[in-house]
Amino acid sequence: MTPAPTPFNARSYASRVLRAEASSLAVVADRLDDSFDAVVAMLFRCRGRVAVVGVGKSADVGQKITGTLNSTGTRAYTLDATRAIHGDLGMVHPDDVALLLSHSGESDELVRLLPSLRRLSAGLAAISGNAKGTVARTADAAIVYGQITEVCPLALAPSTSTTVMMALGDALAFSLLEQRQFTPEQFARFHPGGSLGRRLANVSDWMRHGPELRIAPDADTVRTVFARVRHTGRRTGAIILTDATGRLTGLFTDSDLARLFEARQDAALDSPIGHVMTRNPVVIGPDAKLGEALDLLRSRKISELPVADADGRPVGMLDITDLIGLEPAAAGAETRPALRLVDRMTA
Repeated sequence: MTPAPTPFNARSYASRVLRAEASSLAVVADRLDDSFDAVVAMLFRCRGRVAVVGVGKSADVGQKITGTLNSTGTRAYTLDATRAIHGDLGMVHPDDVALLLSHSGESDELVRLLPSLRRLSAGLAAISGNAKGTVARTADAAIVYGQITEVCPLALAPSTSTTVMMALGDALAFSLLEQRQFTPEQFARFHPGGSLGRRLANVSDWMRHGPELRIAPDADTVRTVFARVRHTGRRTGAIILTDATGRLTGLFTDSDLARLFEARQDAALDSPIGHVMTRNPVVIGPDAKLGEALDLLRSRKISELPVADADGRPVGMLDITDLIGLEPAAAGAETRPALRLVDRMTA
């Protein structure tokens, strides 16, 4: 009787694939030599942009390398090898350096481009697996990672080679980042729409300010404050309270007002709002990072975070409703209900 075939263990096989690729990266790391320094030096001295050129899967890797370079302070663009020979070479500036990607070093489309790129650019750098290939021999400096084994069971689909090439692209980009002393503030400037960049943005870029704020003297009665305070645009659920000098002294929220009604403390409505406000609330400065503000909102479980200048005067307000969705940290804060009670008080 023929024994039943052993079921395929996908998880075990995947683990072997990952370990094989990780092992190849370790081997390539030990193979790095002066040529890596030479390529970094070329890209660092580049007065124009880095033209990243590859064919097939190398072109896909090149897209990622281009994005990483751009986001970390090295201006770059992707040059499609096929389009280049039909006119796109016109985007290459004499100050640009071409970064050529080719595992074999003999990709036909790329080899055909070499004379033109040599003539039009400031220099040629390369990442290749073949030291004897045309690409590595033609380049002014080439990182040659050497012979590696593709983990594809057919030994056909680019796998380990593309992983190695992408990792070397990261190594180049981050070496340049360190050499340029690229700062988190610069990173945020290039990532205004991403969650990482938003965490590094200044609080002043996200806070409500001007007519959007609800500010009142802490000596006024609760009823007077809600009768007089008006706002435009987005509504925040907290009123910022100040002393006679204009310095922030406390907060009074819609939830605080709701609690007075629930406790039937009607007399408190005609008392100074300073008697029932939250004194000395958590505040943040306008130049602080948004990530710090998000952490405060989460850890203190608050919904509104007033923004004050160095003298303690209110200049803005961060409201959790504006920040939900930026990251899980913001969504974890407990939001207070924005109860519409003004009409009930002033009717």
